[in-house]
Amino acid sequence: MAMDPLLSTVQQLLGVPDDLERILHAPTRSYMRDTEATASTPVDVKEYPNSYVFIVDMPGLKSNDIKVQVEDENVLNISGERKRNEKEEGEVKYIRMERRVAKFMRKFTLPVDCNLEAISAACQDGVLTVTVPKLPPPEPKKPKTIAVKIG
Repeated sequence: MAMDPLLSTVQQLLGVPDDLERILHAPTRSYMRDTEATASTPVDVKEYPNSYVFIVDMPGLKSNDIKVQVEDENVLNISGERKRNEKEEGEVKYIRMERRVAKFMRKFTLPVDCNLEAISAACQDGVLTVTVPKLPPPEPKKPKTIAVKIG
């Protein structure tokens, strides 16, 4: 039994808001790239008595390809990007390409006891180590003694 063309058109028009809703609320490409970069970046976080240490695998990246930043609200942002060697592009024919161009990214909200002015980062053998020193604990308040005058 063939569907009435008018009924078919009405059904398509009724489906337009759903399709439009799906398109308007779909994640952006940059969001998807950031999500993939975050998921593919393993990190170990250690707490020592005087610091927090973040250990991140960043294979194949040079220090100038890695960014360590502190954003608003004490957010530590560690990111990097492995690129292809552009000098070889015209000269080389890939037989197999399994190592892909990749972004690495992780964000961490730092505790309030971090010394944001003394953060250090070092990369050795593809492993990035970011050290965030802790602020010394506040001195306990001593009670103030007030001299009593006898009058």
